[in-house]
Amino acid sequence: MLDADTRRRIDSARDILVGKVPDPKSQVEQITIALIYKFMDDMDAQSEELGGVRSFFTGDFARYGWAKLMRAGLGGHETLNLYDDAIRRMPQNSDIPQLFRNIFKDARLPYGDPETLRAFLKIIDEFTYDHSERLGDAFEYLLSVLGSQGDAGQFRTPRHIIDFMVEITDPQKDEKILDPACGTAGFLISAYKHILKANTDDNGGSTLSPDERTRLAANLKGYDISPDMVRLSLANMYLHGFTDPHISEYDTLTSEDNWTEFADVILANPPFMSPKGGIRPHNRFSVQSKRSEVLFVDYMAGHLTSGGRAGIIVPEGIIFQSQNAHRQLRMMLVEKYLAAVVSLPAGVFKPYSGVKTSILILDMQLAKRTNHVAYFQEENDGFELGDQRRPIDEDDLPQAKAEILEYLRRLRAEESLDDFEPTLGLIVEKEKIVESGE
Repeated sequence: MLDADTRRRIDSARDILVGKVPDPKSQVEQITIALIYKFMDDMDAQSEELGGVRSFFTGDFARYGWAKLMRAGLGGHETLNLYDDAIRRMPQNSDIPQLFRNIFKDARLPYGDPETLRAFLKIIDEFTYDHSERLGDAFEYLLSVLGSQGDAGQFRTPRHIIDFMVEITDPQKDEKILDPACGTAGFLISAYKHILKANTDDNGGSTLSPDERTRLAANLKGYDISPDMVRLSLANMYLHGFTDPHISEYDTLTSEDNWTEFADVILANPPFMSPKGGIRPHNRFSVQSKRSEVLFVDYMAGHLTSGGRAGIIVPEGIIFQSQNAHRQLRMMLVEKYLAAVVSLPAGVFKPYSGVKTSILILDMQLAKRTNHVAYFQEENDGFELGDQRRPIDEDDLPQAKAEILEYLRRLRAEESLDDFEPTLGLIVEKEKIVESGE
């Protein structure tokens, strides 16, 4: 739970930066870099207190220690030059883990005002590294300002939608979990929390063994084409307890390096827009297209294990557009992968976009067992559908989740669907979908 004081610090840091760094993503990056800088020094201090030695700010990098940066008497321009030099050189610091070097990759100070930096560092100095969930909660709050994630039509997925998709796909402790367009790693962290909750005893203690925890951390993987998003994902995973997060800078649609890697659970909100001229993919996709949304769904369906499941946010065009590639993709999904479709309200991504979206629920085993696909329509998600997105009482998500889980349970148990009458959906025969071509 985020406390008021931590919220105040984050808001204050952004308020200080906004005059020099108006872009929210750049603000988040600057706060991320400064926090990791401070936390590395905190860990050095903790090591010394326990009788150990400093391991991050040693040798030539000892002069960049946080205390030296914040010492009284250091002039404003000296502070600015020291900090800027430190974050630029940190990727060459062989004494720090690769994780931190990756976070500092291409880091720079985008302004030259000493007073802004001093005020900013004073707020960062109020944060202290510890091993509790508070830092993860704080970072998630910081990331919440990131509505739009660039020009690729990718928008930050609201937390309650992420959790809804994770609960439907129900990842398990021994399964490989992938987000091939991971943004800030929200789906991976939600999946991790879901698994921890499912492996907790009545007293609140974890039932996972150390080996199981190690395998779980190794099984969570994310790709993103943007180095900025990779930086934020690495920091987010680290602040949620991952010492070696498996996040890679990778172009899922044009690179073949990871093509032979499969996952038991895939969760994603991939980019909706394609560059001018379209994507130039390789020839290993099942559906030939230059549209990013088509290729991402094709990729995710094709990279599930035989018992794999997926939750994918897609634009409405995937379901209704009549272009040949869209029709081919729909037929492939209906025949081999698709278990259910959840239509979301048009305002879910407000104020950043009013795009109408749906969630595709894929399940390799269930799709082979049934001749039906379930379709659910949500009118409200617990928030106003305008730009303010204020909380409201109307929320179809709990009912939709209960009905989808019951539908999936019946399919797994091979029980009859004759008396299954969902209030928010309907069951459609695959044959009718194929006949209509929709």
